[in-house]
Order: sequence, then C-alpha cells, then structure tokens
Amino acid sequence: MTRRALGPGDRLVVKVGTTSLLGSTGEPDQARMRTLCEGVAEVRSSGVDVVLVSSGAIAAGMGPLGLLQRPGDVPSLQALAAVGQGLLLARYSSLLSDLGLVSAQLLLTRYDFMHRSQYLNARNTLDRLLALGAVPVVNENDTVAVDEISFGDNDRLAALVANLARARMLVLLTDARGLHRSDPRRTPDAPLIEEVDRITPEIERAAGGRGSSLATGGMASKIAAAWVATFSGVGVVVAQASAPSVLARAAGGEPVGTYFHPRGRTASARRLWIAFAQPPRGTIVVDAGARKAVVAGGRSLLPAGVVDLRGRFGPGDTVDVVEAGGDPSRPFARGLVRYAADDLAAAQGRSTAGLAQSEVIHRDQLVILEDR
Repeated sequence: MTRRALGPGDRLVVKVGTTSLLGSTGEPDQARMRTLCEGVAEVRSSGVDVVLVSSGAIAAGMGPLGLLQRPGDVPSLQALAAVGQGLLLARYSSLLSDLGLVSAQLLLTRYDFMHRSQYLNARNTLDRLLALGAVPVVNENDTVAVDEISFGDNDRLAALVANLARARMLVLLTDARGLHRSDPRRTPDAPLIEEVDRITPEIERAAGGRGSSLATGGMASKIAAAWVATFSGVGVVVAQASAPSVLARAAGGEPVGTYFHPRGRTASARRLWIAFAQPPRGTIVVDAGARKAVVAGGRSLLPAGVVDLRGRFGPGDTVDVVEAGGDPSRPFARGLVRYAADDLAAAQGRSTAGLAQSEVIHRDQLVILEDR
C-alpha cells in the first residue's frame, strides 16, 4: 500500500503539540511558530485547504501570569487559557498575514460535537471559512470547558475536526520522529514504524507513556486519535514538528514519520457522529449470539442478548457494546441506546414479547467497531 497524497481541493488537518510550539519559559517560540506557518502556506500553495489545531493556550498563559508550574485546579487553568488563547492567535494572525493568509479562531468544546445541531453548525462554519480562503485555527475552548464537555487532549479534538472537515489527511506534529517499536526515551535505538495498516494491541503497547508536564497528550493519545481518524477514512501521519518541510512532505505522500492507513470502508457522517462525537455513558455486555447477530447479520441489538450492563445512561445516550468474557476496553460496537439503564436491567435476557421497547439499539443507530 502507498501513502495517500493530497491534491487541489483536498483538506488537511494539522495538529501541533504544546512542546513543539513553546520555549522553555512557556512563551510561544516565534521561530517554531514561523516555521509551522510557512509549512501551512507551502501546502496551501498547492491548492490544499489547511485547518490548524493548536495546543499551547494554557502553557502560553503561564509566563505572562508569572506561573512556573501548571496548576491543577480548573479555574486557574481556565484563566491561563483566557490569556494564552489571545496570545497564540495574535502570533498566528501576524505570521500568517505576513505569508498572505488570513487566520480565523474557532474554539470548540465536546458539546459542539455531542449535539447534532451544534455539530452541523460547526461544520457549516468550517466549510465557509475554508471557502473564503481562511486558515481556521482550532483549539479547545478551555475557558469554559469542564470535565464532562472537555476533550482531555487536542489529539482527539484534531481527529474529530478531521471528521468534521471531511479531511483526507491528519498530521499530528510532535517532538518524536513518529511511532517507534518501543519508547525511544527508554530505548534510544528503537526502530521507527514507518507504516501501520491496522491499529493492533501491539501497536498500542508501543505507544509508551505521556509527554512533558506542559502537555496533556503523548504518543498513546496520538494512537487513539489515529484510530478515530482512520476509522473515518482519514490517513494519519505522526511526525516530528522540526523535520524539514514536514507538512509538504506528508501532504505529498513522502515517507516522513509514521503513516496510519485509513480504513478501507467508511461509515456515513451520521454513523461517524454516533461513534465518536459523544463520550460513551455506559457499557452493555452481550452474549456471543447477540454479537453474531449484530456484526454478521446487521441486526438490531435486542434485550434477549444482554447479559450485563455498566454505567448510568438514559435513552439517546451513547453506549459501548462488548461481548461477555472479552476485553471490556475493546467494544465491538457503539450506538445510541433506547433504554434507560434501570429499565434495561429489568428487561435484559427477556424476549421482546410484552416489552414496551423492542430494540436496545436499533441497527440504524449502531456502529460496528471491528477494525479496532
């Protein structure tokens, strides 16, 4: 298999991590940001639309407010973001303007993906900005996000934005050359994995741990983001931000970093929204017969096949579906449940006769995650 190359009219989402942007003092590094913006301009000159997902707002606010360590309380983090977001956008606006490009700030929370109307509004805004020739600069709206609506890291946000933008490629820029066979911080000569056809448990184990204290991501979060993006039909490159002409090379299909091939068959936009826009509120455990009916038969999930459930969820919430005895962290399906948790607990294992609600999850609201 060859790497995907982008052409005029295609869309590229670029995510840059905190440590790739900022200097040791926590201030935005002008030279690094200029190099990034020059890379964006180079790709744009080939007719490819670019969306930039930028971390660093919280870290950028630390220096101006005189903080040496990242605080742990939410109000302080939100205050830092309020300072840092303006600082980052001002730098991006100036640097991109020097290159003849207009930047536009787009701040998102998980709420904007969880609700279908908000999701479509965000998509329409993004489409219009790109049609007008702007470079959207996306970040999580840390000034208002709380645990239940936050992404936790911008890698996942970038994967969802790639889905939202219907991009053909996502580039995750980091301090590492890409994904190695083992953690290069512990094994400096660990070989680089140049291409990944399918994200397996072995690939996930190779991801290692978290990054620096200024960041919230790490290679593990990039693997998780790559899984979301490739399931959406998006090719993913994890590469070193300081690599020469890294964006142009990635967009051109050249061998830079680690390339994750997109899933061969992608779901509809609505099914992708069901699968990834909302955090699962619970887990439904089913027997082997129910799994076979759902996966191989394309059937709805019925109460008779349910053997257990976890979490507190209500009708319309997203839930994971796992097989009894399998790995609980690896759901084979995800969907919008029609039952509240208490009602499903009473109905599990029963035939649909006499039940007010037949399907636990209708097949039109169920997404198979077998590629995971």
